[in-house]
Amino acid sequence: MNGIEPPSIEYARLMPMLLVFGAAVVGVLVEALAPQYLRKAVHMPLTLLSLLGAIVLIVVQATGEGVPTSASAMGAIAVDGPAMFIWAAILLLSFVSVLLINDDYQFIGQAASIPGSAEEDAAAAKGAHTEIYPLALFAVGGMMLFAAANDLLIMFVALEVMSLPLYLLCGLARRRRLLSQEASMKYFLLGAFSSAVFLYGMAMVYGYAGTVDLAGIDEALSRVGNQDTLLLIGMALLGVGLFFKIGAAPFQAWKPDVYQGAPTPITALMASGTLVAAFGAVLRVFWVALGGMEWTWQPVMWGVAILTMLVGAVLAITQTDIKRMLAYSSIAHAGFLLIGVVAVGERQQNAEALSGILFYLLVYGLATVGAFAIVTMVRDAGGEAGHLSRWAGLGKRSPFLAGTFAFLLLAFAGIPLTSGFFGKYAVFAPAVQSGATALVVIGVLSSAIAAFFYVRVIVLMFFSEPAPDGPTVAIPSVGTAAVVAVAVAATVVLGVYPEPVLELAGQAASTLFVR
Repeated sequence: MNGIEPPSIEYARLMPMLLVFGAAVVGVLVEALAPQYLRKAVHMPLTLLSLLGAIVLIVVQATGEGVPTSASAMGAIAVDGPAMFIWAAILLLSFVSVLLINDDYQFIGQAASIPGSAEEDAAAAKGAHTEIYPLALFAVGGMMLFAAANDLLIMFVALEVMSLPLYLLCGLARRRRLLSQEASMKYFLLGAFSSAVFLYGMAMVYGYAGTVDLAGIDEALSRVGNQDTLLLIGMALLGVGLFFKIGAAPFQAWKPDVYQGAPTPITALMASGTLVAAFGAVLRVFWVALGGMEWTWQPVMWGVAILTMLVGAVLAITQTDIKRMLAYSSIAHAGFLLIGVVAVGERQQNAEALSGILFYLLVYGLATVGAFAIVTMVRDAGGEAGHLSRWAGLGKRSPFLAGTFAFLLLAFAGIPLTSGFFGKYAVFAPAVQSGATALVVIGVLSSAIAAFFYVRVIVLMFFSEPAPDGPTVAIPSVGTAAVVAVAVAATVVLGVYPEPVLELAGQAASTLFVR
C-alpha cells in the first residue's frame, strides 16, 4: 500500500511570512495567558521585532541565495522578485503604522461600551485594546500571502486573513464611536460581498480551466481558447473583487467612509499596506493568469483607470473632512497605478512598467503614513480636528507641522524634487512607450485637478487667520515623531536620488515568476 506523499514546502523561502504569522499566534497566547498590565509591554516589542526580523530575512535571502526562480509550497506561493519587494514594502509600512498604533489616544478599551457609561470609564482605566497588535500582525501576514499567491484558492484565503482583522480594527476608535462602528460594519458588509464575488469568479475560472493555478489558467488560454463564457464571466468577477480592494471606481464608495471612521493608525495601515498587497494580486491575476487575453481586459482596465482617476480627483475637491479628502486622494492614486497595469499588459515582459508600479507603491505608502500621522496630532476637544475649517491658520499656530504636511501634500501632487514626481514618472513613461499615451494625458490632467485640492489645504493653513478656539497641536509621541521623520526623509531622498530604489525595483521586476 503506497503512502501519501508529503507536500514539499520550502520553509526557508517562506520564513519572512511565517515569522509574522508566528508572532501573531504568540500574540494571541499573550492575550490569553498574560495579565492585563503586562500585555502591552510584551506586544509592542514582539510586533516590531517580528516585522523588523522579517525584513532582515528578506534582505538575507535576496543577497544570499538570490531571488528564487520557481514557485514555492508546491506552486501555491510565488516568492519571486516582485513578491519579495512587495513583502519588504508591506513590512516597512506596517512597521511605521504600528508605531502609530501604539498611541492609546486612538483606541477604546472596550468598543461595545456605551459612550459616557460606567463600563466605558472602567475600560478606559484599563487602557486601550491590546489585541490590536496580533490582529494587525494577522492582517500583515494576510497582505504578504495575498501579494504572493500563485493560486486563486490561496489568494482567496489570504484575502480573508487580511480583511477579517481589519474589519474589527476599524471599529475600535476611542472617539466618534458610532462613526467608527458604522465604518466597521460598512467595510465588513461590502468586503464580504466583494469576497463572495471573487470566490464566484474563481469558481467560473476553475470551470473553464480545470485548475486554480495561475500558470495553469494561462496554459488553458492557449489550449482551450479565450472566448469561453465561463472564462469571461470569471475574469469579470475576479476583477470586481480586486478592484474593490484597491478602491477603484465604481467600487470605491466604501473607502471615504471607512477611512474617516476607522482609528487613524488603522487608516494609515489600510491606505498603505493593503493597497500594496492588492496591487500585487492584481498584477498576478491579470498579467500571469490572464496575460494571454490582454486584448479582452485592456479596454476595461482603461475605462476603470480613467473613471478612478477622475472620480478620485473631482470628488476630493468637494470634501470638507481631511481624512475623506485623503481617501479620495488614495482613489485617484489607485487610478494612476492602474495606468502601469495597462502598460504591463501592452508588453508582457515590460519589467520597466512593473518596476515603476513597485516604486510608486513604496513611495506613496510612506508619504501616506506620514500624512495620517500628522492628522493624529491636530486635535479638538472631541478628538482629531477632522473638518478642514479647523485647519485654517495652522501654519501660524504650528508652522513646522503645517509645513511638513504641506510638503507631503505636494508629494501627492507629484511636484518635482519629491518622491511623488518620480513615482508618477516611473509609471507614466512605460505607458507612453507601450502606446497608452491618451491614458497618460488623462492621468496628467487628473493630477492637475488633484493638485487643486492639495494646494487648497496649503492655502487654508498658511493664508487664513486661525480661529480663537482653533485646534491644538499635540506633542507627538516618540513613535509618531519617528513616523513623520521617516516619511519626510523618504520623500526628500527618493525625490532627489531615486536611482537605488528604482534599481532594486527593476531587479525585482525582472524576476517575475510566470511558469
